[in-house]
Amino acid sequence: MIPSTETPFHGIYVATLTPFRADGQIDEPVLAAHFRSFATVPGIAGVLCNGHAAENFLLTREERRRVTEIAYETLGASHIIVSGVVAEATEEAALHAKDAADAGADVVLVFPPFSWALSQDDRMAVTHHRRIGQVCGVPLMLYQAGVASAMAYRPEVLAELVQIPNVVGIKEGSWESNAYDRNRRLVKDVAPHVAMMASGDEHLLSCFVVGSEGSLVSLAVLMPAEIVALDQAVRDEDLATAGALHARIQPLANAIYGHAPGGLATARLKACMVLTGAWTNGSPRAPISDLPPAEIARLRQALVDAGLVEGTTAA
Repeated sequence: MIPSTETPFHGIYVATLTPFRADGQIDEPVLAAHFRSFATVPGIAGVLCNGHAAENFLLTREERRRVTEIAYETLGASHIIVSGVVAEATEEAALHAKDAADAGADVVLVFPPFSWALSQDDRMAVTHHRRIGQVCGVPLMLYQAGVASAMAYRPEVLAELVQIPNVVGIKEGSWESNAYDRNRRLVKDVAPHVAMMASGDEHLLSCFVVGSEGSLVSLAVLMPAEIVALDQAVRDEDLATAGALHARIQPLANAIYGHAPGGLATARLKACMVLTGAWTNGSPRAPISDLPPAEIARLRQALVDAGLVEGTTAA
């Protein structure tokens, strides 16, 4: 549900995960409970389903639609449902976006096709997003990839993308605070109505201080209230509270996202869901494998240090 406010898309969104059963199929009751768990957290504006953390690239078209349906069934009356779309061909991506809109998504977040890491010219992204917007008929959010990725949009491309009429926000994942600042300044110059969402899980405090209209982050599956509170503390210019929250949030963020390979972040988040008792099965979908015992132990200690699991805090 999109609220009737002057800035309806601002706020903190949980980038959710996709739980699987032992047979590898989506565990729909657990997924529904996963969505519902955020319904009562004050300050959560909505969820991003079918994002990278949800293993969207490993889900079928039918599974992505069903995930969106479950998000809508559980949260659609009270929260904004953002559904991610990633596909190599523009027409296929447009069909997936229409699926999401028909399933109840309020917003479609368009991820750049992975083939763009090989090459993209100045027109591909604009052509891709314009067509998706025409077909799905709902607002769009963009994804700005990390500075180390060739999928990141160059300034001139980003400037044109944010001027597409139905673009309302950006999941800014540059993963580098100065790049975030540069992109934010650019967007505010050419399309000030577009919400800039600081979405680098390891850089929340610095980006919130620079300025943000919210965030779409997977770390919020573990610490939703703390991330909402961090954002509010910065807005209130209460840097003492922000610093204390950062001291809890940052080590866990580093444990999940700051270790190579970065592609295991979702597997780490899922392992944390099991370690906190929220799930009984945290296995990712093949070809991603379960984590080794040493990494599980490291994550457990990070959860203890963050106050999310009982145990002895490391010195």
